[in-house]
Amino acid sequence: MGQKVSRTDFEWVYTEEPHASRRKIILEKYPQIKKLFGHDPNFKWIAGAMVLTQILALFIVKDLSWPWLLVLAYCFGGILNHSLMLAVHEISHNLAFGHSRPMHNRILGFICNLPIGLPMSISFKKYHLEHHRYQGDEVIDTDIPTLLEARLFDTTFGKFMWVCLQPFFYIFRPLVINPKPPTRLEIINTIIQLTFNAAVVYFIGWKAMAYLIFGSILAMGLHPVAGHFISEHYMFAKGFETYSYYGPLNWITFNVGYHNEHHDFPAVPGSRLPEVKRIAKEFYETMPQHTSWTRVLYDFVMDPSVGPYARVKRRQRGLAS
Repeated sequence: MGQKVSRTDFEWVYTEEPHASRRKIILEKYPQIKKLFGHDPNFKWIAGAMVLTQILALFIVKDLSWPWLLVLAYCFGGILNHSLMLAVHEISHNLAFGHSRPMHNRILGFICNLPIGLPMSISFKKYHLEHHRYQGDEVIDTDIPTLLEARLFDTTFGKFMWVCLQPFFYIFRPLVINPKPPTRLEIINTIIQLTFNAAVVYFIGWKAMAYLIFGSILAMGLHPVAGHFISEHYMFAKGFETYSYYGPLNWITFNVGYHNEHHDFPAVPGSRLPEVKRIAKEFYETMPQHTSWTRVLYDFVMDPSVGPYARVKRRQRGLAS
């Protein structure tokens, strides 16, 4: 089973999350960062081209053998679908059309969701904005593994399996930790998605649908682009709960690697986050950072000091400690 992790509990802290206070300090010193706020007018075209590419790919994969279909799903389709998930992430902050046109953002979210195969754009927004506002909260922040996960997957092999199963934890963990009744937009999202899936199966075939679903699941698990799930908030250096990555995979993930910058300034679109780092470099270059998402996955599995327990948590206000 491999070496057991050295941690036996989460990293409990009794301070506020660090990003709001750092945002205030940075803006006092560099008020010009406010000029970077707002939507990215090019984003909708990039995201739309990715959706179109995936739909066109369906007519190629429908005739492939199952082994080649899985290879293409892992090496191409999964990467595109993961990028589309991160497009949904951008859209959840209204960075496609701005805060003045919320329904435009939601509609583009529905479109970006189509190749992913599972309805998630509205649900993601609902939980993700709480992750920003209540980072580390033991109940509200569903990005943090449950105690059961941490106890079950506490060996080298266990952590390997946990990484492979990550997509299922991301899907079901919110329903366990912080369940919410479905909203009207979530129901609409589901109807649109199921209609699209049915059309793919009817007109192109089951293999095309499998390519989309398998790609989404594979690229959320043991895959280089999925390294950002762990790199963003797992505690690789004591006292630091958010980490940035400045490597080349940012080019296909809307700069989600600039994660300290994103949490400090969620109103800045991904395309402008490198400019935030350039302006306020003394705030970011001195913090621990990752150089490889693949190395993050390797270290997470092999390093006994890191595992599902390696997360900063805060007691929910009003709960007994």
